[in-house]
Amino acid sequence: MRPTRKTKVFSVSSILVGLLVIPLVVLLVIFLIQPTAFSSSSLSSSSSETTWNRVASNDTSNSRSNYSVPSSTEEIWQPQPSQAPVFTFSNNQRGAPAPAPQILGVDDEVQGTITQQVEGPNKTLFMSSSSQLEKLEASLGRARPSIREAAKVRNKTSTHQDPDYVPRGPVYRTPNAFHRSYLEMEKLFKIYVYEEGEVPIFHDGPCFHMYLTEGRFIHEMEKGKLYRTTDPNQALVYFLPFSVVRMVQFLYLPDTYDRNGLKLAIIDYINLIAHKHPFWNRSLGADHFMLSCHDWGPFTTTFVPHLFHKSIRVLCNANTSEGFNPSKDASLPEIKLLTSKLPRLGGHPPSTRSTLAFFAGGLHGHIRYLLLNEWKGKDQDVQVYEKVPQGVSYEEMMKSSKFCLCPSGYEVASPRVVEAIYAECVPVLISDGYIPPFSDVLDWKSFSVQVPVKNISDIKNILMSISNRQYLKMQRRVKQVQRHFLMNGPPKRYDVFHMIVHSVWLRRLNIRIQDLLT
Repeated sequence: MRPTRKTKVFSVSSILVGLLVIPLVVLLVIFLIQPTAFSSSSLSSSSSETTWNRVASNDTSNSRSNYSVPSSTEEIWQPQPSQAPVFTFSNNQRGAPAPAPQILGVDDEVQGTITQQVEGPNKTLFMSSSSQLEKLEASLGRARPSIREAAKVRNKTSTHQDPDYVPRGPVYRTPNAFHRSYLEMEKLFKIYVYEEGEVPIFHDGPCFHMYLTEGRFIHEMEKGKLYRTTDPNQALVYFLPFSVVRMVQFLYLPDTYDRNGLKLAIIDYINLIAHKHPFWNRSLGADHFMLSCHDWGPFTTTFVPHLFHKSIRVLCNANTSEGFNPSKDASLPEIKLLTSKLPRLGGHPPSTRSTLAFFAGGLHGHIRYLLLNEWKGKDQDVQVYEKVPQGVSYEEMMKSSKFCLCPSGYEVASPRVVEAIYAECVPVLISDGYIPPFSDVLDWKSFSVQVPVKNISDIKNILMSISNRQYLKMQRRVKQVQRHFLMNGPPKRYDVFHMIVHSVWLRRLNIRIQDLLT
């Protein structure tokens, strides 16, 4: 029987309904079997980039605001060992590596996508770079014993030749080892700077005032004239060029205490570089470093546990009670300059420095409160002010004092330490848990006085007990270490830029990437 027109319409309708319903049923079945297939962990690397660009452009209203700090950060702020090994190039794995593929230290929400990248497109690149990694590790393997041998020479002066400077004297823990290490660094050390990220949060930073060490280091690395390589396979370490100062400036609304914008920025950035490059996953972040002089620098690293626990963190806020670990983290000097020019170095001769000790500064934090409460306006020898009297020069007071008091503020670091060194005034560090800059190399006890907070009331007695002969030695040593704290433009050998790089170099010497792969 010939089909009627009505039958034909019904058949076509049935086919159309089937075409619509069947895919929906299939999708429903998939969702019931594997609901995570539709979660944000299935985002592609391109969508991750888009998300990052949105965060970097100061949009913190992003739909991924439901990120949660991984549970492993709950115990992050526990004290760490305060003693740093000095030239002990050990097989330091920084904790047993987690079995693949859980190797990133980011939220579980993004873990799956990155793991796919390790097992997929990046796997070939990862394997092809193995031979180059072996060569790099072999070069470090030759450098380590040469530095160890140099450390056995107990001379107070380095035995190595150098046209610019030869480390000597008790300001150095082991002058010969430091010099050998520095020369090896100049010969071997290469840093790759990730190009991802947009200005101003990335590849930029403040170059004046309180946080300039952060900005100027980023700028020097961006110039690419010293240590930088454009080939990541030639690099020994990888620099994460974000500025915490800029993040706070552009992603944080003052007085809200909402740091979710910073959290998203850090997580998305690590996610992005892990998608595009194999190097973060290869080492669990152990050969990566970040640098920050902002008080929140340490806190921002807690959002990615491997960044906190395994990466090299170069921080002004080097406080062991807040998780700073000297065996892998490096202390960054806090330097305050208002112009591009260095302040006048030096001060009055020791014999004409009439003030025993001097401090002037605001009531920032508990330690300052104790100091001001104990000494403000109470002693002519220990001159402590909240604000210098009218007509009195702060700089002149430092240059005419024997000792300059450098108490911690809200955080442990203080720009007064470097100000004292510039003024050739013996710094008195008043803090608990603070690791001074370049402590692997410099013996701070030889040119500074370290006073625990509990002994603030004894400051005068402590300083008066230092003989004039010992004071003169310390004052000469302060002058000697000046070169290591100078912010030169362009950088000069052994200045603060090179010393920061050397701090990172030492910590890279203490790990073997291949051990992390086993």
